[in-house]
Amino acid sequence: MAGEAADSGMAMNHKTAKTDQQLIENAMKAAPAAVAAKAKIVAMTADGGLRTLRERSNGYTCMPDGGAAPGPDAMCADGPAMKWLAAYIAHKTPEPNAVGFIYMLAGGTDSSNTDPYAAKPASGGDWIRTGPHVMIVGADASFYQAYPGAPNPDVSVPYVMWPGTPYQHLMAPSQ
Repeated sequence: MAGEAADSGMAMNHKTAKTDQQLIENAMKAAPAAVAAKAKIVAMTADGGLRTLRERSNGYTCMPDGGAAPGPDAMCADGPAMKWLAAYIAHKTPEPNAVGFIYMLAGGTDSSNTDPYAAKPASGGDWIRTGPHVMIVGADASFYQAYPGAPNPDVSVPYVMWPGTPYQHLMAPSQ
């Protein structure tokens, strides 16, 4: 997940001060227009809370880019994925077998494919830059065994991010 974590900046601190309208526009880039138009838009606060920028009610919540990753990381998640993200941010184990779906159609940038809480790439490493993709979170561990989970993934095919951790999830290119 691009810029994924409380520790690595997932929608945490905005890259530059932006107006609420700019944050909403950025968050809406994460999902198809029909989904984003009816999604709730929130921004994370410095303390890990959520500030609502726009109320809507299609079951999706979108968040604008965070601040730690050098690339995009806006996302739009359904209800189960939001619960998964909340567990992740709180360093708690997500609810088992509560499958969620996340859009990241603007792409994503992550510091590690093995450490969910890495704030930056390992020494000599580089950011993992994933183009437009969707994510499946919260599935049974056996689901992920069908996909590769290498430390340096081929982002042109589906792969597992953070394999073997409670936060493993499928990253699937959308183009």
